[in-house]
Amino acid sequence: MPKPKVLVTRAWPEAVEARLKANYDVTLNPEDVIHSASDLRAAAGEYDAILPTVTDRLGADVIQPGGRLRFIGNCGVGYSHIDVAAAKAAGIVVSNTPDVLSDCTADIAMTLLLMVARRAGEGERFLRAGLWEGWRPGQLIGRKVSGATIGIVGFGRIGQAMAARARHGFGMKVLVQNRSPIAPEVLAAYGARQVASLDELLPEVDFLSLHCPGGAANRHLIDARRLALMRPDAFLINTARGEVVDEAALAEALAAGRLAGAGLDVYEEEPKVTAALMGMENAALLPHLGSATRETRDAMGHRAVDNLDAFFAGREPPDRVA
Repeated sequence: MPKPKVLVTRAWPEAVEARLKANYDVTLNPEDVIHSASDLRAAAGEYDAILPTVTDRLGADVIQPGGRLRFIGNCGVGYSHIDVAAAKAAGIVVSNTPDVLSDCTADIAMTLLLMVARRAGEGERFLRAGLWEGWRPGQLIGRKVSGATIGIVGFGRIGQAMAARARHGFGMKVLVQNRSPIAPEVLAAYGARQVASLDELLPEVDFLSLHCPGGAANRHLIDARRLALMRPDAFLINTARGEVVDEAALAEALAAGRLAGAGLDVYEEEPKVTAALMGMENAALLPHLGSATRETRDAMGHRAVDNLDAFFAGREPPDRVA
């Protein structure tokens, strides 16, 4: 029997690509170029499976009933860039790669929190520009992190990994807002308290860290109204999905001094960043580095292929989401 035909949309770790080449009729992307919408539409008619990343928009215009495509194996835990409803309607199975990137994404969230609270980005730019003339008491005064209150929105694997760092690493008070109740023993592991609503949570926190899903349901979850509920000395950290935060409203709040700072690893229209944020010293900005370690990217790739292997072996993919 001919091997299933598989498209890998971006350059993946060498060991993962070698595994794919051994078992599939695979098309790789060694130049690591972004596929256009028309490229992906054509691929849906030519390939049995597509292995995309967050940079690939697989909407209803790409996912059509009656095409050759049978499986989408996303390399990443979030899949708001895939129209799951269209995939279901077309009989296409979709999987993701949970678990393996939780620690590294939480590490980046804590990195951003520390950067913006302690003004680390400003400090490095200041030093590199040759402006530093030595220590002085009033220079680049930031905010103490240890013992502060953190609010975590979305208490899945990554949210809990962030809580572990905040509580056990920095002695922070942990408040949680989640769409469903969290088991008491899970909360107890982090000394955490679940708050009934997001609006109730926002005024209580020094730091707000977002770890909820993206997609239409959470688009602009943090908008101008909710930013106004936060204290002016509070900080916002987003490593979830860019669409969760209204970037224009965030930039306005930062510029007006209604929010002390923000740390972002994700953006509404990646790789585009709202222009006003680019020049703000109280915004720490990273280029979507959440899972960017060798160990995690290898694990993500292999997990995506595990799901692919299961599907074409007639088994249920372990991380099926649709």
